[in-house]
Amino acid sequence: MPRLLVVHHTPSPALQAVLEAVREGVALVDEVDLAVRPALSAGPADLLAADGVLLGTPANIGYMSGALKHFFDTVYYPCLDATAGLPFGVYVHGNDDTAGALRSIERITGALRWKQVAAPLSLTGAAGPTELEAVRELAATVAISL
Repeated sequence: MPRLLVVHHTPSPALQAVLEAVREGVALVDEVDLAVRPALSAGPADLLAADGVLLGTPANIGYMSGALKHFFDTVYYPCLDATAGLPFGVYVHGNDDTAGALRSIERITGALRWKQVAAPLSLTGAAGPTELEAVRELAATVAISL
């Protein structure tokens, strides 16, 4: 059974609601094993055991969270060759702007040679029903791609 790894930094109630919507979206797809790991504790073994990854982070001062950057720093060299072509998706939540965070994630995933299988999801402000449905769709799309 394919395994989807969700690497997230979830410091706020809004991002907790988004993470729950991710779980709901993946649950809509049959035959996918879901592994959810906080960005500060996820490492190379988690990534190497995955068939795809969904990244989630707040946008902090125009950048991804330090926790997600730490994850990338931890896995970059140990996983560089072994994860080329890895399917991935990403969601970013910010109060007003997520562009810088998305750009930085795009640069790193590009250097890792991962394959983006869903459009990045930019969430600003409160996560209402429409936004949470978009998160479910993102998670299901990434899960289906495995």
